[in-house]
Amino acid sequence: MIFPGRFAGKVLVVTGAAQGIGRMVALRAAAEGGKVLLVDRAEFVTEVAAEAEGEAQGFTADLETHEGATASMQAAVDRFGGIDILINNVGGAIRMRPFTEFEPAQIEAEVRRSLFPTLWCCHAVLPHMLARDGGTIVNVSSNATGGINRVPYSAAKGGVNGITRSMAMEFAPKGIRVVATAPGGTSAPERRVPRNAAGNTPEEDVWMQEVVDQVTQSTFLQRYGTLEEQAAPILFLASDEASYITGTTLPVAGGDLG
Repeated sequence: MIFPGRFAGKVLVVTGAAQGIGRMVALRAAAEGGKVLLVDRAEFVTEVAAEAEGEAQGFTADLETHEGATASMQAAVDRFGGIDILINNVGGAIRMRPFTEFEPAQIEAEVRRSLFPTLWCCHAVLPHMLARDGGTIVNVSSNATGGINRVPYSAAKGGVNGITRSMAMEFAPKGIRVVATAPGGTSAPERRVPRNAAGNTPEEDVWMQEVVDQVTQSTFLQRYGTLEEQAAPILFLASDEASYITGTTLPVAGGDLG
């Protein structure tokens, strides 16, 4: 469901916007009147921006680096004049495997992918929001802070929850709200750029199926969510309708709190 004009006059930055939840959020925000910068390290993010029904622009950056985050926020300011809303969507488990089977480099890669883009983007956007005397940050966490075969990813998303709560407390006096959603398993089209470029081994396919089974069994609704079901609460929290909500991480996982 589209709410025309909900983001009229607002500038939004949506990260991880080339695929999945981020793509859905960015296109809906533009359709609802927002001026949207879609950020992703996949170059086809510009193709997604061209699909938008409204004012949107794609920007390519590696948000696992502070330089990429800083450049993205500056691009939004240069293009649209400021930033009102940041939606941090970059993340996602690269591998599913028992913790004992993770190599040290793989653990570090999971944390870089699912913690640092949110941390860097929050840090980079603050000067711009403070200059406008307020703003809203919506972090996309995960209910997989409780789950099997993804301990490093769980640790990273637990960090996102901590960022959300601490920043909300610190910056509320400055007019900045910081909130999060915690999606559960979500059905989506096959990714054009897979998270694990090397592909899964047969053993990893088994471990992945264990995760799918656990996620499906843990949710009260006994199914995966849809992209639309994830985008809706993100955009609600980003909107002025949620003006009295801050510091909260909202589970969106069919009853599974993680």
